Amino acid sequence: MKSRLWRRTVEQWEIVKLRIIYVIICVVLLVAGLIIRRRMVRKARRRRLLAEPMTPEWKAILDRNIPLYQRLPEELKRQLEGLVNVFLSEKRFEGCGGQEINDEVKVTIAGQACMLLLNRETKYFPRLYTIYVYPATYVARQLTSNGWIDGQTRMGESWRYGPVVLAWNSVTGGANNIHDGQNIVFHEFSHQLDQEDGAADGAPILESRGCYATWAKVLSAEYEKLQRKAKKGRKTVLHRYGATAPAEFFAVATEAFLEKPKQMKRKIPELYEELKNYYKLDPVEWA
Repeated sequence: MKSRLWRRTVEQWEIVKLRIIYVIICVVLLVAGLIIRRRMVRKARRRRLLAEPMTPEWKAILDRNIPLYQRLPEELKRQLEGLVNVFLSEKRFEGCGGQEINDEVKVTIAGQACMLLLNRETKYFPRLYTIYVYPATYVARQLTSNGWIDGQTRMGESWRYGPVVLAWNSVTGGANNIHDGQNIVFHEFSHQLDQEDGAADGAPILESRGCYATWAKVLSAEYEKLQRKAKKGRKTVLHRYGATAPAEFFAVATEAFLEKPKQMKRKIPELYEELKNYYKLDPVEWA
């Protein structure tokens, strides 16, 4: 009798386990289906926005506020306009310290950020959801063992798992001077590219595994050269802030690549070629 009851209990438990497994499989398939559908909808929406003509008002802002946009070939202009359409449909802007958020602010920032996405497959800064904008340089607060305290005065910052923060006067100042190799939007959004793999190490996700060895060799050598020159106070194509860390070196190199391409190609040709291969752009052609 006890043996029969035991067998029945075991059989019932096996049926329960099968039902649980069935439910789990159904839930997994449902979630997977929803994720696939969401990706398909997002992909279709992006294709539509890429092909959609930019409004005349937005184009006027790009033309007025981003002199580098004026130099782009027509094909790259059209690409950039489509990328901006996607960017502004997916990212959120918030004003801080009394900064008003309007189309002027959003399009000016998006137009510069999306220059880093031209001519290549992109995930549209997938870790980024919000851009915070201050009217001018701001004091970043830091969390210590004693609580939050005021830290450094900054023009911008990029958080590895969070937002980008920008000072509006630095955004416009960097955009207007296209020859100084300093652009806060290029700088902070190149950090976003660098951080896509989860590490801020100066090595973004490259086209193939074979690219990493050359990238590391070239950028490491130029990083060390910049460190030596910075210590001696020597003038260089790259801003000396790039000597503070590999991640900063990549960001500073990106700024110079887009704003001082002729100088970089002449004085640091190997670095220029690495960035040209990564960004799929040759700014010398439209400098």
